[in-house]
Amino acid sequence: MTNRLHALTFDCADAAELGAFWAQVLGQELDPGAGKQFASIGTQETDRTGPCWYFAQVPEGKSAKNRMHPDLLTDDLDAEVERLLGLGASRKADVEMGSMRWTTLQDPEGNEFDVIAG
Repeated sequence: MTNRLHALTFDCADAAELGAFWAQVLGQELDPGAGKQFASIGTQETDRTGPCWYFAQVPEGKSAKNRMHPDLLTDDLDAEVERLLGLGASRKADVEMGSMRWTTLQDPEGNEFDVIAG
Protein backbone atom coordinates (compact mmCIF):
# COMPACT_ATOMS: atom_id res chain seq x y z
CA MET A 1 0.00 0.00 0.00
CA THR A 2 1.22 3.51 -0.78
CA ASN A 3 0.20 6.83 0.65
CA ARG A 4 -0.27 10.18 -1.02
CA LEU A 5 -0.71 13.62 0.43
CA HIS A 6 -4.40 14.47 0.74
CA ALA A 7 -4.44 17.72 2.73
CA LEU A 8 -2.42 20.28 4.64
CA THR A 9 -4.15 21.07 7.95
CA PHE A 10 -3.69 24.23 10.00
CA ASP A 11 -4.68 24.37 13.66
CA CYS A 12 -6.16 27.80 14.31
CA ALA A 13 -8.43 29.99 16.43
CA ASP A 14 -10.90 30.83 13.64
CA ALA A 15 -11.03 28.41 10.71
CA ALA A 16 -13.19 30.55 8.43
CA GLU A 17 -11.04 33.63 8.95
CA LEU A 18 -7.72 31.86 8.40
CA GLY A 19 -9.18 29.83 5.52
CA ALA A 20 -10.33 33.04 3.84
CA PHE A 21 -6.78 34.45 4.08
CA TRP A 22 -5.30 31.31 2.48
CA ALA A 23 -8.01 31.19 -0.20
CA GLN A 24 -6.94 34.70 -1.25
CA VAL A 25 -3.26 33.71 -1.13
CA LEU A 26 -3.95 30.73 -3.40
CA GLY A 27 -6.46 32.53 -5.66
CA GLN A 28 -9.17 30.01 -4.75
CA GLU A 29 -12.50 29.92 -2.94
CA LEU A 30 -13.34 28.50 0.46
CA ASP A 31 -15.48 25.39 0.21
CA PRO A 32 -19.17 25.87 1.13
CA GLY A 33 -20.01 25.58 4.82
CA ALA A 34 -16.89 27.26 6.24
CA GLY A 35 -17.28 28.20 9.87
CA LYS A 36 -15.26 29.16 12.92
CA GLN A 37 -14.57 25.48 13.76
CA PHE A 38 -13.68 24.10 10.31
CA ALA A 39 -13.02 25.38 6.80
CA SER A 40 -11.46 23.87 3.70
CA ILE A 41 -10.18 24.67 0.23
CA GLY A 42 -10.35 22.19 -2.63
CA THR A 43 -12.53 19.36 -1.33
CA GLN A 44 -15.18 20.07 -3.99
CA GLU A 45 -12.69 19.70 -6.88
CA THR A 46 -12.85 16.17 -8.27
CA ASP A 47 -9.92 16.75 -10.66
CA ARG A 48 -7.62 18.38 -8.09
CA THR A 49 -4.01 17.24 -8.41
CA GLY A 50 -2.59 18.99 -5.34
CA PRO A 51 -3.56 18.64 -1.71
CA CYS A 52 -6.65 20.17 -0.13
CA TRP A 53 -6.18 22.75 2.61
CA TYR A 54 -7.98 22.26 5.96
CA PHE A 55 -8.35 24.68 8.86
CA ALA A 56 -9.45 23.31 12.23
CA GLN A 57 -10.17 25.30 15.37
CA VAL A 58 -8.14 24.25 18.42
CA PRO A 59 -8.28 25.71 21.95
CA GLU A 60 -4.58 26.54 22.33
CA GLY A 61 -2.67 29.25 20.50
CA LYS A 62 0.51 28.81 18.48
CA SER A 63 3.54 28.76 20.78
CA ALA A 64 6.59 27.84 18.68
CA LYS A 65 8.04 27.82 15.17
CA ASN A 66 6.25 25.55 12.68
CA ARG A 67 7.96 22.19 12.27
CA MET A 68 6.58 22.08 8.71
CA HIS A 69 5.42 24.91 6.47
CA PRO A 70 4.14 25.50 2.93
CA ASP A 71 6.47 26.89 0.27
CA LEU A 72 4.89 28.91 -2.53
CA LEU A 73 6.71 29.49 -5.84
CA THR A 74 6.28 32.80 -7.67
CA ASP A 75 7.68 34.48 -10.78
CA ASP A 76 7.85 37.91 -9.09
CA LEU A 77 8.97 37.59 -5.48
CA ASP A 78 8.83 41.27 -4.56
CA ALA A 79 5.35 41.85 -6.04
CA GLU A 80 3.93 38.68 -4.51
CA VAL A 81 5.33 39.45 -1.06
CA GLU A 82 3.77 42.92 -1.23
CA ARG A 83 0.42 41.39 -2.27
CA LEU A 84 0.52 38.93 0.63
CA LEU A 85 1.47 41.65 3.11
CA GLY A 86 -1.58 43.55 1.88
CA LEU A 87 -3.76 40.51 2.61
CA GLY A 88 -2.59 40.42 6.22
CA ALA A 89 0.66 38.44 6.24
CA SER A 90 3.68 39.74 8.12
CA ARG A 91 7.32 39.58 7.05
CA LYS A 92 9.65 37.45 9.16
CA ALA A 93 12.84 37.20 7.05
CA ASP A 94 14.36 37.67 3.61
CA VAL A 95 16.78 34.86 2.75
CA GLU A 96 19.35 34.25 0.01
CA MET A 97 21.05 30.89 -0.08
CA GLY A 98 23.23 30.25 -3.11
CA SER A 99 21.07 30.88 -6.16
CA MET A 100 17.83 30.60 -4.16
CA ARG A 101 15.97 33.60 -2.78
CA TRP A 102 12.86 33.59 -0.62
CA THR A 103 10.89 35.52 1.96
CA THR A 104 9.51 33.92 5.09
CA LEU A 105 6.12 35.32 6.04
CA GLN A 106 3.58 34.61 8.76
CA ASP A 107 -0.15 34.30 8.18
CA PRO A 108 -2.55 36.26 10.45
CA GLU A 109 -2.31 33.53 13.14
CA GLY A 110 1.50 33.37 13.05
CA ASN A 111 2.01 30.26 10.90
CA GLU A 112 5.22 30.56 8.87
CA PHE A 113 5.38 30.03 5.11
CA ASP A 114 7.92 30.83 2.42
CA VAL A 115 7.48 32.57 -0.90
CA ILE A 116 10.26 31.45 -3.24
CA ALA A 117 11.52 33.25 -6.35
CA GLY A 118 10.90 30.92 -9.28
